[in-house]
Parts: sequence; C-alpha cells; structure tokens
Amino acid sequence: MGAGSFYQAVLDFRRARRKAIRERLLARLQGKSVELLSYEQVRQMLRGMVGSQLGLREIPLGAIVGSVGRYADFTRSFLPLQDEDQERWAWIEVRVSDLNGLPPIEVYQIGEAYFVRDGNHRVSVARQLGATHIEAYVTEIQTKVSLSPDVQPDDLIVKSEAAEFLELTDLDQSRPQANLDVTVPGQYLKLLEQIDVHGCYMSQVQRREIPFKEAAGLWCDQVYLPAVQVIRDQNLLEGFPDRTETDLYVWLSEHREALEEALGWEIQLEPAAADLLEQFSPGTQSPILRVARSFLDALTPDGLGGGPVTGTWRRERLALHRDDCMFADILVPISGQESGWQAVAQAVEVACRENARLLGLHVVRTAAEKESERVLAMQGEFARRCEMLGVRGTLVVEVGRVARRICERSHWADLIVLGLVHPPARQVMAKLSSGFRTIVRRCPTPVLVVTGAFSPLNRPLLAYDGSPKAREALYVATYMASRAKVPLAVVTVTEGERMAEAALVEAGDYLKAHGVETSLVPEQGPVGGAILKAAEDYRSDLILMGGYGHSPAVEVVLGSAVDQVLRTTKQPVLICR
Repeated sequence: MGAGSFYQAVLDFRRARRKAIRERLLARLQGKSVELLSYEQVRQMLRGMVGSQLGLREIPLGAIVGSVGRYADFTRSFLPLQDEDQERWAWIEVRVSDLNGLPPIEVYQIGEAYFVRDGNHRVSVARQLGATHIEAYVTEIQTKVSLSPDVQPDDLIVKSEAAEFLELTDLDQSRPQANLDVTVPGQYLKLLEQIDVHGCYMSQVQRREIPFKEAAGLWCDQVYLPAVQVIRDQNLLEGFPDRTETDLYVWLSEHREALEEALGWEIQLEPAAADLLEQFSPGTQSPILRVARSFLDALTPDGLGGGPVTGTWRRERLALHRDDCMFADILVPISGQESGWQAVAQAVEVACRENARLLGLHVVRTAAEKESERVLAMQGEFARRCEMLGVRGTLVVEVGRVARRICERSHWADLIVLGLVHPPARQVMAKLSSGFRTIVRRCPTPVLVVTGAFSPLNRPLLAYDGSPKAREALYVATYMASRAKVPLAVVTVTEGERMAEAALVEAGDYLKAHGVETSLVPEQGPVGGAILKAAEDYRSDLILMGGYGHSPAVEVVLGSAVDQVLRTTKQPVLICR
C-alpha cells in the first residue's frame, strides 16, 4: 500500500465514505436499515444483565451489529459516516499496514451478536482491508432472548416484547421445550391476555389463587402446546413458511374466535386450522379465482350444481387426525315441522354413540324473523331436548336460502341429519329447484336422510356397486358396524348385462379385513326396487348408499336409484359422496 502511505490511507477513507452513501441509499430503496444498533438501547429493551468476562477471543467481524457510543458514526458494515474521522481512520490503516498491529478491541456479546465498547475505527479499517475476524475482549450480557447478526431495528421491538413476556412468565425456564418466538409485534400481549384468562379459569376450578407464572405454565400445557401439535399435524408451517409456530398459534386462535362469532357454534381447533390454511396460505387457490368460482356457482341452478370431488370429506377428515370418532359434529337443519324434530331425535342417537355435538340450524327469510316468538321458542325447545338427553348442542338462526345455507355450514360438520319433508319429485322442473338434491350434490359431508320414525340403527344394509361413491359408503358402513358391533348386510344388484359379482367380492374382502360380520346379498332387477327388497328381507333399519351417480343434467332427466329408495323406504338412508 505504498509503504503505508498516509495519503493512500486518506484515499481509502474517502472511497469508504462514498460506499457508505451508496449503501444507505440502496437500503432506503429496499426498505431496510444499515444503521448500527445502540448497545444501551438494546440492553434496556432486552433487560440485559452484565454476565461473565469471556476473555480474549477471535470474533467474526460480520457479527458486530452495534456500538456503545459510536453507533451513529458508521453503517452496519462499519463504513464511516463522519468526514471528521478521516485523519484518525487513516492513521489506524497506516499502523496496520506498517505491521505495527493494533490492540484487541473490546465488545459486549448478546446472543450471537456483538457491540463495540472500544475500537470502532479498528473494526472499520479491518473490514475495508478484507479481514473476516478480529481479536476482542468479550463481556457476555445475559438476556432471556438471543440476538443474531442479521437483526434489524424493527426486530428489536419483538425481542423487547419477548424479553418482557419471559420475565413475567418464566416459561423459558419452566417450559424450555416450548419455542415461543414470534415475528410480529404485539403477539406477546395477546399471549399474556390468554394466560390471564386461563389463570382466572383455573383459579375457579381449583378454588385457590394461582400465581401468574404458575398460570403461564398451565396455559402452556393445556392450551398452547396442544394447539401447536395441531399446527404440526396439519403442516401449517409449510403453508406459511415465513411464520413461527407461535405466530400461527395466535393467528389460529383469532381465526377460530372469528369463526365462532360468525357461525354461532363452537369450532374445534382442527377444522379451524384447516380453514385457515385453505383461506390464507399463499400456496392455495388465489382469492380472485375463489371469487370467480363463487360467482359462477351462484349463477348455476342448484339442481345442476356438480359439488365437490368424491371422497373429499373422507380425505379432509383423515387430515384432521380424528381417530376417536367419525362424526364429532352433526349438523341438523330444523324447519319447525315435525320432520325436523324427528331428525333431531335421530341425530341424538348418533351423537350419543359418537360423543358428538349437535349443530342445529334454522334458516329464515328475513332478519326480523330471527327474533320472532316462534324462532325463540324453537331455540328453547332445541336446548331443552339436548339437555334432557345429555347431548351438547347449539341452534343458530340464519337468513337466506335453506339449501345454500346448509351447504355452507356443512363445511364444519361430519354428518348432516336431514328430515325429508317431501319425497323426491319425478318432474324435471321440480328436480331443478329441489333443495334436497342441492344438499346431497353439493355437500361433501354424508347426509343421513330421516324418512320416517326413529331407528336404533342396529341392522344396517349397504347398497354397493363398486363405484367411487359406493366405496365412500362402504368406508362409513364399515366404521358404523365395527363401532356398534353389529352385522352388516351388503346388497349388489345385477341389472340387465351389468354384473355385480366382482363388487360383492370386493366389499366382502374389505369388510372381512376389518372384522365386520357380513351377509352378502346378490339381487337382480331395477336397482332401486332391488335395494328396497333386500332391506325388507333383511329387516334393515338403515340403508347406506352412494349419492347420485350420473351428471346432474342426466340425473334430472333419467332419475336415480337414490330417489327411488327415498320415495318408498321408511328407514333412514345414509347417502355418501
């Protein structure tokens, strides 16, 4: 370097000053900060305490992020910002070039980041000369949160809130397995509010005053960690890769609360998490496309709606990791007529077996009707019946078209129990306007159609033809027969040249593999009539079958075995999609 020429060192300083100007301009355009951090400000924000002297160490220059007193004199990469530093900066470079060497600097260490206590100009010169490390006397600062070398000023707000949160809760000590990092300011305040509420609840349960730090531990064990397990099970982090588990926990809590307020029902964490992923993940369908699909759906006549892909409900249910029961939430539309209360009675039977909740729904035409004496009396009667029979249930009232509202609400249910007021019509126009057909076609959820008196559901009959929808019915029938420990009859129908033997063998093998006692019943003739005959011969009190098999337009014109069965049978019919 020209024998350590002071003049050359001055030129290097001026070059570094120009680089500092460019660096700050580029950072401003990118919305980032290249400012050094103030050690004292950071220490106070993180509630740091001076710890042990770590002695002389070699530290990476890129991990130095701030300064005790000169944080306004250099950029984050230690480019000089003050022209008056020229002479001092140049003499330091000359000393380094003359091999005189420089004494070690002094730094404070917080996490993986360092703050210069003495030696800011030495750091600046070393970086401009291309050095990667420097010797330093290190003093450790103890905090409950850590810093990384890429920390930005905005990050310090979150770090400060984290330090206060951990100081109040002590969760980093009592629950070290819980990673409570967040990326958004304000999250820890929400967690503190949750802990306070949970602590009040547990104080009532245990009939004693619970200290806040103890309440924090109970909240972590009973609320936070179970919710995080749901987040992991449903791979929410893959859908939101820029967020942490605690970010998603807060978001999921708020989303669930908003859903419950909108729907009037208690929503379980699993379906709320699935909805959060579906609605907001960058990897899912774009909002514009979702709006376009909704618009086209609104223009399509209800009777011609295609509905979800076969098997959607089963795949979604398996994704929720529900191994304890199949029908945890049962949607029961109530019209106020007797058929609606028959549906409630049948739904109660299923709910008792499954330890499920009843999600009652009554749809009115106008908002004024929601507060009518008739509707209020209906809500009271629903609550009375649920309480009398020991079943959890809530009846909500909505304004709109009945079939559409049921389809929208089916997203939150595992089963729809529907009282059939009128048998399916034969006329084409009546089919097009049929709310029942709309529900069966558009809801992914199985629909238990109540056509007559109450049934104990102890002698199920499965109509099986090997089609995808029939396989869904086979899946449900196997579960119900296995859980109730009752035999299952399977009827297949040969109609014309259509042979049913292969389907019968397929169903028999599946049921045998699942330990279900099975009777295989081959029949011939028109499908609807053959199913009804088998149900009568077997004295069935429940028929399970796949939903409408043809396209909506063809079904409307030609009719369906589903319609034929529903026009005649008095047993409940469970229709699967």
